[in-house]
Amino acid sequence: MSHAIQDQPRGPDGPVPRSALDAEAVKAAYRRWAGVYDSVFGGISAFGRRRAVAAVNALPGERVLEVGVGTGLALPRYQGGKRITGIDLSGDMLDRARMRVARQQLDHVDALLEMDAEETQFADDSFDIAVAMFVASVVPNPRRLYAELRRVVRPGGHILFVNHFLADGGVRLAIERGMAHASRSLGWHPDFAIESLLPPADRLRARIEPVPPGGLFTLVTLANGEPLPG
Repeated sequence: MSHAIQDQPRGPDGPVPRSALDAEAVKAAYRRWAGVYDSVFGGISAFGRRRAVAAVNALPGERVLEVGVGTGLALPRYQGGKRITGIDLSGDMLDRARMRVARQQLDHVDALLEMDAEETQFADDSFDIAVAMFVASVVPNPRRLYAELRRVVRPGGHILFVNHFLADGGVRLAIERGMAHASRSLGWHPDFAIESLLPPADRLRARIEPVPPGGLFTLVTLANGEPLPG
């Protein structure tokens, strides 16, 4: 499964979204969204979250890093045998996630930390699995995010992404292109191509699955530890 990147801007690490987001833009956007995130985005993203957590639950290993944990919508769905550390750049979102953990007594959640996903404070090989839900199109440097997850996940572990990626063509592609100018207000890139995240060799070896509704989101699963080509 590949995604066209017609006229996609290119940087030193490959294609990049048209309007780069910096950390402050992301924080500002999610500060605005924090209070209504569950009701506005929770429904449409529910299929992707459920699919990603089900995939994590089916994988071997106990130590799980959830990147972009947000308000903690996915946290109740992890099986008890998994130990979850969640990180997010938005303190406002994390406050709501902590309330969810306390309210629902989610004992399998070890920590919720305010942290930059492109430059975490974890040691090498700290986790068996890392899952990034709806994060790849938010960070300023997706390839740096991918490299960081490869660093903190042990060899033989797994890295998963669930995200919206740029359409191949048709009306949806035109809409996504048209929405690109609003990236900073939205807090994500409607025109985000999978090529901005994964090098060609890693796209070929990844398991890539469309997720409802209508394939709007995609679940990407990779085994960690193989060489990272340029």
